[in-house]
Amino acid sequence: MIDKRVTLSDAASLVSVGNTLALGGMTLYRRPLTFTRTLLRENFAARDLTLLCFTAGIESDMLVGDHRVRSVRSCYFGLEVFGLAPMFTQAASDGTIEIIEETEASIAFGIRAALANVGFMPSRAWIGTDLPLLRPDVQTIKDPYSDDKFIAFPAINCDVAVIHALQADRTGNALIGNNPGIDPELALLADTTIITTEELVDKLDNADIPGPVVQAVTLAPKGALPTSCHPLYPLDGNAILEYTKRCKSGKFEEYLQEVLAP
Repeated sequence: MIDKRVTLSDAASLVSVGNTLALGGMTLYRRPLTFTRTLLRENFAARDLTLLCFTAGIESDMLVGDHRVRSVRSCYFGLEVFGLAPMFTQAASDGTIEIIEETEASIAFGIRAALANVGFMPSRAWIGTDLPLLRPDVQTIKDPYSDDKFIAFPAINCDVAVIHALQADRTGNALIGNNPGIDPELALLADTTIITTEELVDKLDNADIPGPVVQAVTLAPKGALPTSCHPLYPLDGNAILEYTKRCKSGKFEEYLQEVLAP
């Protein structure tokens, strides 16, 4: 069995300029914050990224704030009860990042198309809405059997996916719990899948993500803070409030220097 254990630094170095980077977890749950901080601190080549998230949160906002992100494709970017994602909101208002309009359906069908190794996946989603006007790359097609009209959602590809796990073994098998989001699909989709984990064990008999699709696994205790990692620890609301406070007062760079300090 291949031992896929690497250091956090080595894991962060797997992200390259211009990559599409998928960050696992949902909203303020099980986000790969330790990985994100390591990337910001040590991998200065990781720029012009496309962020692919079902929902994007504080981990993505930090990348946007440090000018690492060229474009975002997500159906939600925010901090839930803590309000808007401040650095994303600023960049979106300034027009310094590209926002690729997505919904749950467009992301799901785009990933499904890529996993099926086809160029698009047809769906009735978006029919009767103005969303196609915002996405000229999304075409309509006619069903050759019924003449019904469908939206042809283009395949979404991914270079690197980073998923935080409750447990993982050295071969990459990972347990992520009962709120998987689309993490299993991201693990299958990405050319390189990185698992950061709260605990490394010798062997997992039952896994949500199978080892063969994982290229690297690294230990990161408390690696989702200040987001939660149920059932191991809750989110740190005070830390998230401090983040939003500092960003809104124009002190993001000062905040980043503090949290990235060795």
